[in-house]
Amino acid sequence: DTLTPNYKYASFNSRSDKLDNKRGISYKPFRESRCIIPASAFVEGLGDKKTYHIIELENSAIAFGGLYKAHIKHETGELVYSASIITLPPLSPQWDNIHPKSMPLILDFEDKELINKWLDPEFDAVEEFESVLEPKILKPMKVTRINKPSKWDPSEDAFLLKS
Repeated sequence: DTLTPNYKYASFNSRSDKLDNKRGISYKPFRESRCIIPASAFVEGLGDKKTYHIIELENSAIAFGGLYKAHIKHETGELVYSASIITLPPLSPQWDNIHPKSMPLILDFEDKELINKWLDPEFDAVEEFESVLEPKILKPMKVTRINKPSKWDPSEDAFLLKS
């Protein structure tokens, strides 16, 4: 089943401050295999295993900036892909009560030039992405506190983080 994750090839977030480390695992993918991971919403946890928030963009899909890598299963020769979302330092104070350690890179779907460069494996002038890798809120975000990630039932009224 292609939708069943293979945890042997699990991937983790790629920290933006490690993208220029030539010995780092994200160095080459940042230059050759950038991707967009679409979503309608995402959940962030505060780290205390008790506080979770659903984050949605107002009237827009989410385009996470990510990296991907292909792995070959030695047993079968099958090609397996994994992806990671690039994370940025948190935007304070807006993000402090949502996830104080990091926030995901969200790209602007409407910026066609940026999207084309991001998805072009031949485009390696990654210094042009410096401003994209700065923490910011591009569009208003609806943030709703929930009881647990497995149940998206609100425990408080939603609030907006404005761009």
